[in-house]
Amino acid sequence: MKEAMLEMLVQMELTSSNLQEVQNEHWNWKLNKDSNSIGFILLHMGEIVNLFGTFFEIPTDVQNTTLGFGDNGQGKDIQASQALIKKGFSNLKKLIESSEEEFWKGIIHTPFFGEVSRFRLFSHILFHHFHHSGQISAILKKGRKFD
Repeated sequence: MKEAMLEMLVQMELTSSNLQEVQNEHWNWKLNKDSNSIGFILLHMGEIVNLFGTFFEIPTDVQNTTLGFGDNGQGKDIQASQALIKKGFSNLKKLIESSEEEFWKGIIHTPFFGEVSRFRLFSHILFHHFHHSGQISAILKKGRKFD
């Protein structure tokens, strides 16, 4: 299981390599005036991977400024958001490498999904990341700057 999970992280990095294309000038790009900006989405991705890590007992000082909040210009610092994403996935990788398979079969309670295995929550983190990576790809291709 550990090897498969580590392979999933490798694929996550490959599939979402488009995030490296995001530059500071893209922070306020959107598909339309009512959608979320690249900066907001990228920050949300960084916050979530770190905040969901707390379900695995990975401590964090990251604060939620996006989940349940509207896009009010959060996420202007693209490099900081990219660093948050990298930190969150690095922490998950370390946990995978240091934990036993039984850990991932263990059941935890989440406010979003109720009782789920740690592995299922891990897979949701990846799905969440891929979903928003796709949004960012679409914005980079079809979006524009909105003030």
